[in-house]
Amino acid sequence: MRSVDHHIAGNAGVPGADARTGDIFDPNTGQVQARVVLGTSADLNRAVAAAQAAQPSWAATNPQRRARVMFRFKELVEAHMDDLAHLLSSEHGKVIADAKGDIQRGLEVIEFACGIPHVLKGEYTQGAGPGIDVYSMRQPVGIGAGITPFNFPAMIPMWMFGVAIACGNAFILKPSERDPSVPVRLAELMREAGLPEGVLQVVHGDKEMVDAILDHPAIGAVSFVGSSDIAHYVYRRGAAAGKRVQAMGGAKNHGIVMPDADLDQVVADLSGAAFGSAGERCMALPVVVPVGDKTADALREKLLPAIAGLRVGVSTDAQAHYGPVVNAAHRERVANWIQTGVDEGAELVVDGRDFALQGHEQGFFIGPSLFDHVTPDMQAYKEEIFGPVLQIVRAPDFEAAVRLPSEHQYGNGVAIFTRNGHAAREFAARVNVGMVGINVPIPVPIAYHTFGGWKRSGFGDTNQHGMEGVKFWTRIKTVTQRWPDGAGGGPAAAQDAFVIPTMG
Repeated sequence: MRSVDHHIAGNAGVPGADARTGDIFDPNTGQVQARVVLGTSADLNRAVAAAQAAQPSWAATNPQRRARVMFRFKELVEAHMDDLAHLLSSEHGKVIADAKGDIQRGLEVIEFACGIPHVLKGEYTQGAGPGIDVYSMRQPVGIGAGITPFNFPAMIPMWMFGVAIACGNAFILKPSERDPSVPVRLAELMREAGLPEGVLQVVHGDKEMVDAILDHPAIGAVSFVGSSDIAHYVYRRGAAAGKRVQAMGGAKNHGIVMPDADLDQVVADLSGAAFGSAGERCMALPVVVPVGDKTADALREKLLPAIAGLRVGVSTDAQAHYGPVVNAAHRERVANWIQTGVDEGAELVVDGRDFALQGHEQGFFIGPSLFDHVTPDMQAYKEEIFGPVLQIVRAPDFEAAVRLPSEHQYGNGVAIFTRNGHAAREFAARVNVGMVGINVPIPVPIAYHTFGGWKRSGFGDTNQHGMEGVKFWTRIKTVTQRWPDGAGGGPAAAQDAFVIPTMG
C-alpha cells in the first residue's frame, strides 16, 4: 500500500516498522488507499535543523532571485495541474473542477509573491534631524510554520508558504493527515523550481506534531487554519511560547436577501455557495436570511427545484456539482447536526441523509439538505456544520438582518443580495464581520488583498496573504544614521555633538 512520508531535507531517518501511521481514504469508495506517517518531535527537530542551516543564505539571496523561484514554481504547478487536481480529488473528494480551483486560488498568492522585490521596499526619511536620516527595512522572522486543514490542501499551504518563503524565511508545513499527498508534491515542485533544500519542508502528524511545532523555540511564527476551538488553542499556546501567531477559525456565513434582490440569481449563487465542495469550506454560505416572509416564501419555492437538480457524484464525474465528504466520521457529524436541527424544532424541508450513490454505497456521500424556520437560539444555527446543509433564518426587516451575523459568535464572511446601493453600503459599513460580499456569495478577497475573519473566526492581529501576510512573516528594523561633518577629534568634533532630533 502507498505510504506518504515527510518531505525533510536529506531524507534521513526512514520510519521504522513501529512508526505510527494514519489512514488515507478514498472518499468515493470508503476504502483505505494509502497511509501517512505520523511524525514525532524528533522528526520536527530534523526539519528545524535543516531549516536553520538553509535559511540564512536564502534570506541573503536578493529578492529578485527569490521571485524567480516563485515564477518557476508557478509554471511547474500549471504544467502539472491535471495530475495535482486528480491527486487532490482522490483524497479529499471534491470534484475535479473544485480541485483545480483550490490549486488556482493558491497560485494567485504565488503570483503576488512574485512581486516580493516591490513589496519589501522599506521607508526612508532624509533630514529627520540635523544631518540625520532614518530608514526601515523588513527582515524575515527566520523559521515559520504552517498548520493547514483538510478542506483546501493546495490553496491554504500556498497562502502560507508562498509569502513566507518569498520574504526570506524557511518554512515547515504540517498539512492535514487526511489528504497530505498534494502538499508533499507542492514541496517537491518548489525544490524543482530552484528552492534550496531545507527552505520548504513537510512534516506529517496529529496533535503531537502540532504541540511540538508550537513549543519549538527555533520556530518564530505559526500560521493556522482550522476549527475555532483548535485555533484558540494554537493561538494561546504559540503566543505563550513567544511566537507570533495567526490562527483562522470556523465560520457561519450569512447571506442576506433583500426584497428587491434578483431571486433567480440568488438561488444560482446559493446552489454553489452552500452546497459546492459538499459545504466543506470556511467561506461556504450555509445560512440565508430573507428579509420578510414574502421574500422567504418566494426564495424557498425557487430553492426546491434547484436543490432537486443538484447532482452528487464521484469526484471524477465531470457532471457532478459536488462529491463525497472527506471521511465517514465527518459524514456522521453532518448527519448528527441535521438531526439536532430537527430535534430543536426547525423544519427539515429537504433531507439528504439517506442519499446513496449507486455502485458507491460505501462512499462518504451525503445529499443536500434544506432547513426553514431556523432560529438564532438553536445550536444547529450557532455552530458550524461544514456540510451540504442550507438553513433559512427569516428576518422581519433590515435591522434584524444586520444583527444576525453581527451578533453571531463567528465573523468570517457575509453577503448581501440587493439592487439598492444605499442598503448595500449601509450593511457593509455596519455589519460586524471581517469579509463582506455585495451580490458576491463567497467574498474571498483576491490575493493582493487580505483574508481574515473577526470574533471566533480569527485569533491574532494579522490576516493571511496580501500585505498583511508580508507584515506577519517579516519584522521591521529601523535605522537612524548620522555622518558627522567633523573629521577626527578636537574642537570641531565636540561642536558636532549629537542632539536628539525631536529636541533639536
